[in-house]
Order: sequence, then structure tokens, then C-alpha cells
Amino acid sequence: MRLRAILFDVDGTLAETEEVHRQSFNAAFRAAGLDWHWSRALYRELLAVTGGKERIGRFLAGLADPPRCDVAALHRAKTERYTALVAAGAVALRPGVARLLAEARAQGVRLAIATTTTPANVAALLAAALGPDGPALFEVMVAGDAVPHKKPAPDVYRAVLEAMGLDPAGCIAIEDSRNGVLSARRAGLPVLATPGLYTGDDDLRHALAVLSDLGEPDAPYRHLGGAGAGEGRVTVEALGRWVRDSGGMLGSPTRTQPTARRFG
Repeated sequence: MRLRAILFDVDGTLAETEEVHRQSFNAAFRAAGLDWHWSRALYRELLAVTGGKERIGRFLAGLADPPRCDVAALHRAKTERYTALVAAGAVALRPGVARLLAEARAQGVRLAIATTTTPANVAALLAAALGPDGPALFEVMVAGDAVPHKKPAPDVYRAVLEAMGLDPAGCIAIEDSRNGVLSARRAGLPVLATPGLYTGDDDLRHALAVLSDLGEPDAPYRHLGGAGAGEGRVTVEALGRWVRDSGGMLGSPTRTQPTARRFG
């Protein structure tokens, strides 16, 4: 089976961005005169909810006496801070990402993004990490607010596949979290998971493979579960082979066999 397309998540997958998101939330809270501070432990809990506005809403719901605030405006202020930090070089692509993108482009494998973050966040990251032509590497980009339901619902992946005129056969998603893996699997896509700073404890049993990252020639990935044992680098050829050997892993995630669960 020839690999036709790779569909990337963004936060935690293309780059380790979540700590910068957390810092940007806290800066926006301070600027708004709110005495909120999201610690790493609290932010890890809030990441169970996909979407920045939704995380603020979840946080407010847990307060005994929540103040009245404009969640959308607060989130816009946070996004402005985040994009400024990213443009200044606060984050870099995770190991192997740039290499795999270049290899995919050279071999005619189509690229797309399926994310719950805002388009402004994605554009800032791609431009900073890949240069001004970075966003053009991806044929389709669908963000969470463009679909009725965010991850773990399959809506964003279904929207990407529809926009590309593809069915899931011969395609693969790359994710870092349980919500992302479930979203892609519910859309019928096999998934490679590369857990990050805030998702190392996620249940990733429904991923085709679980790896520390995509690997570089001088820094091979750590194999954590599923396909890819003993290989060291994620390549277009390897992805196509893993998808072929899995039979595509189509259908409900409840029909897959566990490959891995917790990762430190």
C-alpha cells in the first residue's frame, strides 16, 4: 500500500507548544486583572478538554464564585501573546518533523493539518519553524472551530479527508494525545502517537505505534509500543509499511488491540 497522505495534529505533535500555551494563558489572566494561575499540574488536567476557550470554561465551572468575564476576548488576548512568543522563536519542531515533511513532499505524499488550535497559532508556528512558505507545505488545514465538535470527536479528521477527496485507506494521522488518537481512529484513520510533555501519561492503546518522537539519523526514537521496534526513524516507507501490515486499522477504536498504555 502506497502512503497517500499524512495528517498532522499541531500542539504537542509538530512542536512541544503546550508550555508556551500555559504561559500565555497566565499572562492573559494577569493582564485582565484576574488572580488566576494555571500550574503545570492544573494545566495537565485541563488538557483533557480540547480547545482553549473550552479550557477556560471548564476552569470557570470549577470555581466556587466565578467572576463574569468575556471568555472569547480573554482567549483572543492569550492567542496574541502565544503567537508573539512563537514568532520570537519560543518553540521548535519536534525531532524528525522537518525531515519527514521534506521526505513526504519529495515523494508526493500529501500533507494536511487537523487541529483544535486556532489558525493564527498554526500559521505562527509554521512560519517561525519552517519559514514564510511553511504553511504552503500543507494542502489542507482544518481547525477545531471549523467543525461542530472538537477532538475526541472525529469531525476535524473527517473534514480534512473530505477536503482532500480521500478516504482513510493509505492515510495516517500523527498525534500526541489520547483525545487526538481517538479522534483520528473514530474517523477510520490509523494513528502514530508521539506523546509529549503533557501527554506522557495518556492512554494511547489505540495507536498503531507509540514512539518518543519521529527520530533523527543521529538521535533515534525510543520505541514505546506497537509498530516500529528496532527502526529508529519514521520515514514515508516505514509509515506505508506499518499501515499496510496493520490492514489499515479501520473502524471503531474499540476494535483495535492495545499496543501501549502509559508512557513516562
